[in-house]
Amino acid sequence: MRTYFECIPCFIRQVLDAVRMTSDDQQVQLQVLRKALRLASEADLTQSPPAMAQQIHRYIRELTADPDPYIEVKDKFNKIALQMYPDLRTRIEKSIDPLETAVRLAIAGNINDFGVTSNIEESHVPKTVAESLEAPLDLNALDDFRKAVTKAKNILYLGDNAGEIVFDRLLVEQLPYQKIAFVVKNGPVINDATIDDALITGMTDVVEVIDNGSDAPGTILDSCSEQFRDRFDNTELIIAKGQGNYETLSDVDKDVFFLLRAKCPVAARHIGCEIGDMVLSRNTIKTGAKKP
Repeated sequence: MRTYFECIPCFIRQVLDAVRMTSDDQQVQLQVLRKALRLASEADLTQSPPAMAQQIHRYIRELTADPDPYIEVKDKFNKIALQMYPDLRTRIEKSIDPLETAVRLAIAGNINDFGVTSNIEESHVPKTVAESLEAPLDLNALDDFRKAVTKAKNILYLGDNAGEIVFDRLLVEQLPYQKIAFVVKNGPVINDATIDDALITGMTDVVEVIDNGSDAPGTILDSCSEQFRDRFDNTELIIAKGQGNYETLSDVDKDVFFLLRAKCPVAARHIGCEIGDMVLSRNTIKTGAKKP
């Protein structure tokens, strides 16, 4: 797991990105930056980066009196992904290995992460999809994934971002979805998916959708509801999307498959890959499996 101490430079840059996206008022931006620096000076430096991000984004929402500062971004990328959905589903159905194609597309969807960078253009999405269909992927991990989802009695699929949730739907539709519950955040944080995004993108038409009771950009179990923690503890297999879920769950004693694109050097080093790599990795603590 990455700790906040390793990520201070990235954290400050992300705070600056966040305030520029949520307010044009320079006084508001200055207040947020000062708050971030004050929190940084007082923080438990062993905590994960999403724990600090949770505090900062709560402060941004309070200061701007805007309960969902990223709503326009989320709506935009939900619409882009939904427009792509029919063609992508056809690609999956016509592919030699539909599950592999769906996994690749689900990982491709992880580009849409405004917690890492605000510089995501609409044109980046189809480009990333095309690259992801050809990029290297750990086929041994894919084989393990195929067997695990077949064997598991129940599965929690931890979602990540709006827009990306459409790519998750493509994968869910290739899995034994009757035993899957898809997990969203309880309230807005950055561009993470909530129940509204699940409704808009049709995920609720495919599987049960639940929230984790938290507004952290990851899955900080201590921040989640007791109901979700009980569900988590009693689920055989976890599918976790995105870097935030890796940062918060890579030390948890559960059978977890992480699906993401590595977006920063610190995370890449911990995972054992290069920046930009497509990652399908099984939690080594629970299974002893090798990371890619």
